[in-house]
Amino acid sequence: MKYRTIGTDPTTRREVSVLALGAMLFGSRTEEETSFAVLDRYVEAGGNFIDTSDNYAFWTDGGQGGQSEELLGRWRHSRGIGEEIVIATKLGARPLAPGTSYVDNPEGLSAKVIRESAERSRERLGVQKLDLLYAHIEDHSVPLRETVEGFAELVAEGTAGLLGVSNHAAWRVERARAIAAAAGLPGYEMLQYEHSYLRPRTDVPGDLFPDGSLGHAGADLLGYLRAEPGLTLVAYSPLLKGAYVRPDRLLPDYDHPGTPARLKGLREVAQETGATLNQVVLAWQMGGELPIIPLVGVSSVAQLEENLAAVDLDLTEDQRNRLDSVHR
Repeated sequence: MKYRTIGTDPTTRREVSVLALGAMLFGSRTEEETSFAVLDRYVEAGGNFIDTSDNYAFWTDGGQGGQSEELLGRWRHSRGIGEEIVIATKLGARPLAPGTSYVDNPEGLSAKVIRESAERSRERLGVQKLDLLYAHIEDHSVPLRETVEGFAELVAEGTAGLLGVSNHAAWRVERARAIAAAAGLPGYEMLQYEHSYLRPRTDVPGDLFPDGSLGHAGADLLGYLRAEPGLTLVAYSPLLKGAYVRPDRLLPDYDHPGTPARLKGLREVAQETGATLNQVVLAWQMGGELPIIPLVGVSSVAQLEENLAAVDLDLTEDQRNRLDSVHR
């Protein structure tokens, strides 16, 4: 395994594996025995960066989520896992009532919700401190200052470490970070957005958000990442839910002239390296100029093994240049 540093403050920064493991469906669609086997193999391979959320996976049973955090808590307890494993979770998108969703009835990002939701997550995970805590989705009903101060209070108390933000417009991320900096408070250092080698259209609705740009790391967000060296992007859905090997799974927002050209270049590099398309995509993300950590979701140990092999795949400068130059 290879590692990188996330965060800039010596009191909260961590060394994490360059490949993160998503636990979204653990404890719901992925049953406990398989979930434990995947987690065990990931740790055995040197992985130490696991991602979840307080609302995972509410849509599987019409509830409010919490199954993933609960499973991770049981796994931690049964394996004697301590601070060596960094577990990231999110709050803000938990449905307030069963049968609703984050679209029409989210918990939001008020100071009260931040405190109460973080406490519930700590209980489910069985931890004293949340290593990395994200603001999951935007909440326009609450002043950004209240959200910033709510997260900062948890850091000051020692119940949260690093702070991150997911699925927010880039300008709102910058404004929140500016508020924190002006007040001498800890701000967002981790960004979590969808990002892969193929690029979606930004003029059509995404699969998760009516405004697809909020979920995808587009040019504005990547430019922001390039301009702010202290930030790190955790890229969810890097393999587009299996679409690189199952083209029928490719969403409509990827149906544009740039996709075939990029797929052609990807296949050429895969053939040259003897790697799978998935492995080339992950290696491209992990070894690029920007600090990007792919967040992979798997439902079997075999899928995890394929992803782990990408850690040791080093693309040549020529291969990387060819991949990057397709419809630059």
